[in-house]
Amino acid sequence: MFTRMLKLRLLNVVAPVYFFTATAVTFVFHFCFFVPTIFPVPDAPLWASTTLHTALFLFSMFNALGNYIMTIRYPAASAGDSTVPVCSPHCSDKVDAHYLLNDRHFCKLCRKVILKRDHHCFFTGNCIGQKNMRYFIMFCIHTSCTCMYSLVLGVAFLTMEYSISFEDPLTFLTLLPLSTGYFFMGTISGLQLFLVLMLYVWLGIGLVCAGFCCQQVLLVARGQTWCQMQQGRLQEIQSPWQNNLKDVFGTRWILGLILPVQTVETCSEEKQD
Repeated sequence: MFTRMLKLRLLNVVAPVYFFTATAVTFVFHFCFFVPTIFPVPDAPLWASTTLHTALFLFSMFNALGNYIMTIRYPAASAGDSTVPVCSPHCSDKVDAHYLLNDRHFCKLCRKVILKRDHHCFFTGNCIGQKNMRYFIMFCIHTSCTCMYSLVLGVAFLTMEYSISFEDPLTFLTLLPLSTGYFFMGTISGLQLFLVLMLYVWLGIGLVCAGFCCQQVLLVARGQTWCQMQQGRLQEIQSPWQNNLKDVFGTRWILGLILPVQTVETCSEEKQD
């Protein structure tokens, strides 16, 4: 138990550092390598213009970082619980959280009582619940878009700069092991190997974020949380899925798609109980 909690606390510190490092590296690759190489012609058509692709990249990255900050700024902690109640006898999770009552959990990592806890996100270092679920979902959407967009530009850069053909579907699968071998033989540079590694990082983060996004949207539409599903408490849907989505995304949900701003009114703790 102690060893596992220690690993979880270490992951809680390492994951945000990894995220910010990957973000900084992506930013450098885009403006120092991708844009000068792929879009060098000033009079290119609109779809291939530097301005358009830079605007798309900055839009996705701005929203990803903005919703990341909003997820941390609006924690899911229950302000009405100053003391930790006794764990419910029906609690099935004794490792990182205790199930209490009224859809509350005590998170051992956050050391707070979380209202409608869904899960603990190590990339943000806090729990995801009713108050910050919208920001977490939007963070996953824009992070996935940024990673997939960077992956496409990275493949285009390797094709243009190093004449690597990706026509064969197996090229991407064998790219990392072959590049590692060529690096130790002195055939390719460390920059090329690092870029190849980043392609897999972008692919991995993009797929994980897309998967999280789909899962959370389905749970929100059902009015459920991941904790409830783990505990086998998936009761019948009590309200229409439209109302469940509105509770999380608010009536100004379109604005939330383009800006990391608050789009739903914060309910009082008494109404949430």
